[in-house]
Amino acid sequence: QVQFVESGGGLVQPGGSLRLSCTMSGNIIRVYTMAWYRQANGKQREFIAAITEGGITNYVDSVKGRFTISRDNAKNTVYLQMNRLKFEDTAVYYCNTRPVNTAGSWGQGTQVTVAS
Repeated sequence: QVQFVESGGGLVQPGGSLRLSCTMSGNIIRVYTMAWYRQANGKQREFIAAITEGGITNYVDSVKGRFTISRDNAKNTVYLQMNRLKFEDTAVYYCNTRPVNTAGSWGQGTQVTVAS
């Protein structure tokens, strides 16, 4: 069974930075496109960034130029470097494959709160 463990969230001021990590168990990430998603209070979970097996990345416009997704296949881990954080980045952040794994498994996510 695929499992995801996200970490690295916290409370940060606007303009600050955080680096999120996600480790996948039950399978190896190197054969998958990996992605980060987030869910703000009262909103649906949304896709924000992805990285293919070959390292090609894509981002939604709201995070482009501020967030960077990367992967370490040897550690079965994917990262999200978040810079110049804004209030509207406040959400629970999740990682998963893209498309989402067929079992529909999600981790607990990691809370990111941007507040002054």
